[in-house]
Amino acid sequence: MCGICGEFRFGQGRPDLTAVGRMTDTLRRRGPDHEGIWVDGPVAFGQRRLAVIDLSNAANQPMVDPELGLSLVFNGTIYNYPELRQELIGVGYHFFSHGDTEVLLKAYHRWGEACVERFHGVFAFAIWDTVNQRLFLGRDRLGIKPLYWTAGKGYFRFSSNTQSLLAAGGIDTKIDPISLHFLFTLHAVVPAPRTLFTGVRKVPPAHTITMDVNGNTSERCYWTLCSVTMALSEQDWAERIYASLLQAVRRRLVIADVPVGVLLSGGLDSSLLVALLSETGVQPVRTFSIGFEGTPEESGSEFDYSDLVVERFQTQHQKILLSNKEVLPRLPEAMGQMSEPMFAQDAVAFYLLAEKVSREVKVVQSGQGADEVFGGYFWYPRMASEKGVFVERFRKHYFDREHDEYLEIISPDFHGPDWTSEYIASRLEEPNADTFMDQVFRLDATTLIVDDPVKRVDNMTMAWGLEARVPFLDHTLVELAASMPVAFKIGSGGKHILKHIAHGRLPEAVIDRPKGYFPVPALKYIRGEFFEFVHNLLCSQVCRERGLYSRKYVNQLLAAREPQLTRIQGNKLWHLAALELWLQVNVDQVV
Repeated sequence: MCGICGEFRFGQGRPDLTAVGRMTDTLRRRGPDHEGIWVDGPVAFGQRRLAVIDLSNAANQPMVDPELGLSLVFNGTIYNYPELRQELIGVGYHFFSHGDTEVLLKAYHRWGEACVERFHGVFAFAIWDTVNQRLFLGRDRLGIKPLYWTAGKGYFRFSSNTQSLLAAGGIDTKIDPISLHFLFTLHAVVPAPRTLFTGVRKVPPAHTITMDVNGNTSERCYWTLCSVTMALSEQDWAERIYASLLQAVRRRLVIADVPVGVLLSGGLDSSLLVALLSETGVQPVRTFSIGFEGTPEESGSEFDYSDLVVERFQTQHQKILLSNKEVLPRLPEAMGQMSEPMFAQDAVAFYLLAEKVSREVKVVQSGQGADEVFGGYFWYPRMASEKGVFVERFRKHYFDREHDEYLEIISPDFHGPDWTSEYIASRLEEPNADTFMDQVFRLDATTLIVDDPVKRVDNMTMAWGLEARVPFLDHTLVELAASMPVAFKIGSGGKHILKHIAHGRLPEAVIDRPKGYFPVPALKYIRGEFFEFVHNLLCSQVCRERGLYSRKYVNQLLAAREPQLTRIQGNKLWHLAALELWLQVNVDQVV
């Protein structure tokens, strides 16, 4: 895993190496083990390496293959690279390293743009083809690895995060009104290719981009998720899902030359990963949990459940408990590592947990994706139980707020139609899905999850040079789950088939408990020092001069006696504060 960046100049231009150097330096935290900058004619690449596979210098990047006329920067892991390597050797290719990076290079030479269809893993990469004078970029099927870009007069730049692009300069940071609407109605999800900034875009999941020295560009989608149900018994589905999940766990364990741990929340998903790792023979499994101060409404830790898993499997466990006094000063720091604004409270939890875990291991497995793929959220049964227009059923239970409330929050300068509803309606009408709920799960797996939990885990772990692997988002497992009847997802209060698999493997109390996560109650029930922090932020001169929010709406939230929560239990005041804090840290640089 790494941080990558680069610049491609059109015509007779030459890349700005000073800008590329700033971009690369900004990615330092994503890759603490090695830095490389390389230039060839109109192209310059930068890379910061986190060494996980083939720890030798031969696997450093940017990687250049003079024989093939190809150069590469790559962030990710190709889990089937040993098989691809043997296939490529069989047709005459010679290798000078032992990892997956060189396999990707050779695969592009052998299969061209179709190489991405052969990769089983997570990736964002750029290849410079010297012979054909072409730049080729690719992103994995489910968007687990980020890839942002910007274009200016005569140049194209790309990077693993927006902060790197901002460091290069020349970015149009005007807020995109459509993206702002997504942000406040779709739980901070801004679907690709948009970002909050007019001048920054991101490569959509399962897409490649090819461009030549004249700036001619083509984009291709190489994978789509089909949600057509197969009729099998519950036991058959349990056996198939179990086998596929076990294989996903094994792949993410074997493909590493460093120790692998588990982020253990005490919920069903991460606990099941511990059980499966134990089944593969890992002894002891290394586990890590974090807890925070609670509030009268909610506990700040899931230790009662994670402790049961630790005892059952005798894991090598590290438990971390943080006070609110430790959390509050770290909020600006955490925001500075978010490539885009995030509202979910556990983003901060992941950041603080990753700091501790990175001192012990370089790779962890995490349960992200299980709720979206296997139906773990409370709103799924509510959507399923209703009839009517698809977008209305979805909006009623998922949107953070209605369009009318959005117009009350945001300055008229950013007003427009209900862009989010228009987008969701179009996505829910796409073909190759049997039912409305199949459409919902496909939308979640391919879009919503990408720019919420997936981005959250990548940003917050890679900020500490920690690679988080997500077995529940193995694309073959996701494809299998997409063909499973909805009842086996939303039954039993959610994740029915995973609970079926967990019986006999996990303590019953962990299986039957309410959904678990890494809670930070202080960001859900904002009081005391946290309220003072939010108040000062939203009433600051910088915020007022920005003119983004209606002062009337801000004052109403600040004056409310009780926390004002969204449909899916986010704090509305924190939403406003989180965006303002992100802008002050990353654009204004005043916090």
